[in-house]
Amino acid sequence: MTTPGTLYIIAAASGTGKTSLAKALSESMANIKISVSHTTRPLRANEEENVSYFYVDEGSFVDMIEQDSFLEYAKVFDYYYGTSGVFVREQLQQGFDVILDIDWQGAQQVRQKMPECVSIFLLPPSLDVLRKRLENRKRDTQEIIEKRLVLAGNEVSHYNEFDYLVINDDFDTALQDLQAIVRTHRLQRKVQELKHTALLRELVH
Repeated sequence: MTTPGTLYIIAAASGTGKTSLAKALSESMANIKISVSHTTRPLRANEEENVSYFYVDEGSFVDMIEQDSFLEYAKVFDYYYGTSGVFVREQLQQGFDVILDIDWQGAQQVRQKMPECVSIFLLPPSLDVLRKRLENRKRDTQEIIEKRLVLAGNEVSHYNEFDYLVINDDFDTALQDLQAIVRTHRLQRKVQELKHTALLRELVH
């Protein structure tokens, strides 16, 4: 029998590096992958359809909301983002750990529907560093950057709702911290009992 995977939430203020770290985590460990979300945001030049996101129009997204298709969804800067519950549960049942790269609002929704998930909040080392990272991405206008910085304080204030805190000062160190969290969870007794049922039965009897 396949041991079900674990759902990991990684959240942070914009520019903290959660998307890059989530990608590196999924590439550096076996049996863990990033959930592909739905969005009404236009496809960007460096993105791929059905890989970066499932891109849908607003009408289709609203229909999915009404059908309760999402574990979480939110409207951020005029665009909807949402995580398909069917997609996530299928991956977990196949034995994959799944990473959700979402904001704190989405994390609240997911915890209500899947309280067994493991949640991680990333922090920048300082506000100045966060500003520089947002500017260096060259993705947003200065107006949007200022909005993101104003929102960052509110986003970070929700850190105490999460199981783990990781500071992304040095990328490699932050990645090692995330890997340690996954390894630790995989070694928990309840997880190991499910994975090694036959071995335990043999050894005990």
